[in-house]
Amino acid sequence: MGALDAPLDRTDPGAAFVQGPVSVSVPATSANLGPGYDTLGLALALRDVLTGEVIAPADGTPARVEVEVVGEGAGDVPLDESHLVVRAMRCAFEQMGLAQPSLRLRCENVLPHSRGLGSSSAAIVGGLALARALVADGAQRLDDTDLFTLAARLEGHPDNVAPAVFGGFTVSGSEGGTFFAVPSPVAAGVSAVVFVPDEPVSTEVARSLLPATVPHADAAANAARVALLVLALAQRPELLPAATRDYLHQDYRASAMPRSAELVRSLRADGVAAVISGAGPTVLAFVGDADPDDHVESPADARRALTSAEALLARCPEGWRAHHLAVDPRGVVVR
Repeated sequence: MGALDAPLDRTDPGAAFVQGPVSVSVPATSANLGPGYDTLGLALALRDVLTGEVIAPADGTPARVEVEVVGEGAGDVPLDESHLVVRAMRCAFEQMGLAQPSLRLRCENVLPHSRGLGSSSAAIVGGLALARALVADGAQRLDDTDLFTLAARLEGHPDNVAPAVFGGFTVSGSEGGTFFAVPSPVAAGVSAVVFVPDEPVSTEVARSLLPATVPHADAAANAARVALLVLALAQRPELLPAATRDYLHQDYRASAMPRSAELVRSLRADGVAAVISGAGPTVLAFVGDADPDDHVESPADARRALTSAEALLARCPEGWRAHHLAVDPRGVVVR
């Protein structure tokens, strides 16, 4: 039984904290991947680094926090207890049965905020893992499964936090309030190009545009694409253009990110497996190196699907940023 099945109800005065600074890194993640709404997630090789140090144990007075942020979000995010990483760390300490100590925190951020690359999930997962790493027996108090469950509760859904914790490609969901995440393989050579706009779109705004119901035919078609996408990523990357067709959310959200929607349409018209990353507005396009003559009726279609990273990077809209990123097999790690 994990810690989240039997949460501790008192603080442990005998806990030992690690001396000196500890660092963790956590990957970018892309959720949905087209049809896999709130279900599929992929870790990408772009990482935030969080460094924490206990500067004084809890002594009955309010814990003190010193927060420094460099890179993305610097000057915009709060530098106090309301910082998302600090809030996640506090939850982890509570779950481990510990009073929050006074902390020094440095966030080296490269993940763009509110762009659909899992910055909030990275902050939550990174904060939980950092708090655990600062406790001498933290891994016994909070294992990876419990960390994932706590992260999913804090985020509200598991699609981004699952690959942030476990790495690679994950299928996740919930049943009766219980979250699950299952890893699924990715074929060698599959990677992604992400196109990051200069303007953010909040997840709340993107979700507000979704209808309460969708036609049964769309739901059935989407289910077929999700199943095909799991297969395509594992062993048939030439099928990714067809497998990434979405019927549930992207068209409804297009008005909030018209340039992103247009880029997706343009890339897909050329046979590229392009999707909105998460809630957007980042666009993700899959790249693969499979033999275009394998398992396809039309090698020409497969060649278009497996457009080179260089060709895709050249299509980056003016004012946007583009990155060619490998699939990251690791989730959050202590450095």
